[in-house]
Amino acid sequence: MVDMTLCKKLAQAVGAGESPLVPKIFEALVNDDEAKVMLLASPPATSEELAQKSGLSGDAIAAMMDSLFQRGLIFKATKGGEKKFYRVKSIPQMHDSTSLTPGISRHVLDLWKEYMEKEWPSYGHMIMDFLPGSIMRVVPVNKSIEPQSQILAYDDVVKIVGDAKTLSVTNCSCRVISGNCKKPLEVCMQVDRAAEYNIERGTGRALSKSEAVEILKKCREEGLVHVVDNRQTVGHVICNCCKDCCLNWAVMKGSKKWVSPSRFAADIDNSLCTGCEACVDRCFFDALFLNIDVVAVDAEKCLGCGVCTVVCPTEALKLKEVRSADFVPV
Repeated sequence: MVDMTLCKKLAQAVGAGESPLVPKIFEALVNDDEAKVMLLASPPATSEELAQKSGLSGDAIAAMMDSLFQRGLIFKATKGGEKKFYRVKSIPQMHDSTSLTPGISRHVLDLWKEYMEKEWPSYGHMIMDFLPGSIMRVVPVNKSIEPQSQILAYDDVVKIVGDAKTLSVTNCSCRVISGNCKKPLEVCMQVDRAAEYNIERGTGRALSKSEAVEILKKCREEGLVHVVDNRQTVGHVICNCCKDCCLNWAVMKGSKKWVSPSRFAADIDNSLCTGCEACVDRCFFDALFLNIDVVAVDAEKCLGCGVCTVVCPTEALKLKEVRSADFVPV
């Protein structure tokens, strides 16, 4: 049995000190020695420093760091030729890294599923209270953007892929944890440093840019929403989210602070709309509704993802630019 006092300290270290479930997740993932060393790995430390602090041999620490890295509990960084290790820092990071570990038990995944259902919404809202701005941002299906709109590099998911140096794809951690989502599984893409991390761990496979574009096309057809880091420069991830089991949507519920909208919004040509409601069924955010005999848009709810436009049989739906270029942080 793992000392639960150590597991509770680790839960506190990732910001979940009051959680009854996160200590149980740690209990299922580490032994006593690993828990003690993880608590020592903040701030980042070399293997020699960890050996000295823990009293374990250098060989034991080296083997432990490799094992914890493979399990998504320890990360590493090299600066000035010196490699340092640091423990997982937050619940979202731990959720993604541990759930994709090859051979992870269903017991651990079920604990994560219970956590997502019972604790994550309140934890996510607590994080939002301290955020200066949104962490993530919707990127639109840009083939549906009005021709006169200005499409910038950070508005175009294909351009983001094109600018990446390294790409990888993993299974979607949220769908892995859910266990019963019917949407495509291997669609979560990583860019540059995050891609290198997943390739090294073996949790992701390297992608060519053409393969990445094909995955994006599949996601568009499936009605998945592209979500990226909320900044103008190339970020770390391209999530392709569904509304049923995604970590991002669990804390949204009307708030746009966790995930920022794109710079666009749905716009309907009433002369072309037949009121078939295909777009209403496709919308994640309940932003579309039938108004007498044509569809209307609730501007407060629309995040400008464009997945509705893909299924419109008369091309009555387009995306129009509604926010300026500086809406996206530098």
